[in-house]
Amino acid sequence: MGVIIIRASGILMHLSSLPAPYGIGTMGQCARDFVDFLKKAGQSYWQILPVCPTSYGDSPYQSFSTFAGNPYFIDLDMLEAEGLLEASEYKNVDWECAPYKVNYGALYEKRYPLLKIAFKRFVEKNEDDLKEAYKVFCDENAFWIDDYALFMTIKGLNDGVSWIEWPENLKKRDAASLEKVVSENKEEIDFWKFLQYFFFKQWKELRAYANENGVSIIGDLPIYVALDSADVWSNPQMFKLNENLEPTFVAGCPPDGFSATGQLWGNPLFRWDKMEEENFAWWIKRIGYACKIYNVLRLDHFRGFESYYAIPYGDKDASGGHWEQGPGIKLFEALEKSEGKLNIIAEDLGFLTEPVKELLAKSGFPGMKVFELGFDSRDDNSIEYVPHSMKKNCVAYVGTHDNDTIQGWFTSAAPEDVRYAQEYLSMPSLSEGHWHMMKALWATVADLTIVQAQDLFGLGSESRMNIPSTLGTNWCWRAVEGSFSDSLAMRLKHFMELYKRNSQ
Repeated sequence: MGVIIIRASGILMHLSSLPAPYGIGTMGQCARDFVDFLKKAGQSYWQILPVCPTSYGDSPYQSFSTFAGNPYFIDLDMLEAEGLLEASEYKNVDWECAPYKVNYGALYEKRYPLLKIAFKRFVEKNEDDLKEAYKVFCDENAFWIDDYALFMTIKGLNDGVSWIEWPENLKKRDAASLEKVVSENKEEIDFWKFLQYFFFKQWKELRAYANENGVSIIGDLPIYVALDSADVWSNPQMFKLNENLEPTFVAGCPPDGFSATGQLWGNPLFRWDKMEEENFAWWIKRIGYACKIYNVLRLDHFRGFESYYAIPYGDKDASGGHWEQGPGIKLFEALEKSEGKLNIIAEDLGFLTEPVKELLAKSGFPGMKVFELGFDSRDDNSIEYVPHSMKKNCVAYVGTHDNDTIQGWFTSAAPEDVRYAQEYLSMPSLSEGHWHMMKALWATVADLTIVQAQDLFGLGSESRMNIPSTLGTNWCWRAVEGSFSDSLAMRLKHFMELYKRNSQ
């Protein structure tokens, strides 16, 4: 079942973090410039976070749709080239953000009016080829886009509140009520479809550019979907909800050495019994769709497919949860039977039991190893993540988006853990410690290694992408214009050649 990877390397850099001039990274020239950098640097993979629309908290792991693309990533210059925007309408907008930080509030207020202008011009254009391509896109994606566009329209009509708070007839999808919304709001529904058409039009062009330059894109699929999403609203029977369509149990992680009360994520849990009755059709559609978008797919929280942690809805923390059985290998057997062998990476971090390890082995998917956890005395599985424990069939990281940067870790980790890492890796000093960590990573037998972009610059905790179970300061980091220089590319390429990871 697993992905076959030739010894290679890549960089973890979300689209939002690209140094674009309009408040957030996009799929335009800034993305192509980054692909050019990856090629020069001998990198074969670009790993990103989920590209779906973000909701409250700005997390790409809490989205209004598991299928849709984030409208913020639509490039405005490319819309101008299509004749849908004029330079004067967007080039002088104040996005109210520092060069190294995204301001999501300003994006919400200022990006959508521009996209509305583009949509209006799109409707007015009389180009048959463009309109036909739009129609084909909507037809091919009808299985999700109709519900998504309707969901976003109704949400707008109800001041953006969660569908759990909508009037009962809309909340419970009364057919006559939904038909009335469709007939009275056709333009708004079409607007949300238009955004998806242009998102995926630009995405396909970017992916083609990356692939032509020898760079494969690793996407990310969260195991859970948000409660306030078109996915739950349109498929309530697939989730553990009560008669009022409220969750009975929600997702999270139990207390451990990192958190005395665990992590309360709040996502509704799946009715795996119902999904199995339908031969996992919803999951096959979801994973199959994602595998068509990306070259390789990272499955988030893989251990949740073996068993998952269920927390009573309404609890203030995760301490009162319990474990329940997941679908196990049956899901992945059904997936392979339907879709064939897929390029999947399993994010198998967290509380690992023997059954989880057995599931990973049966799947054949490469798992993940994280250096920072290997040197962390709080982690019960730390021995599995140090360099001498690496196996070929894995994807190795110093840290992921949920971890501190290397230089940040040196200051935030327990002093004894830092001393252990420093002696283990023979670091003469911590000032260049990020390069020592990365070189040790590249030297391992792991088939694929990934480093965070922030670590290439030796940035500290201020550039960390996410601190789990916190709100307000996450997902904001952006690279500064000019960061990805030719000199940095040449330094990276040298190490790729040294450690035989230069497959470019």
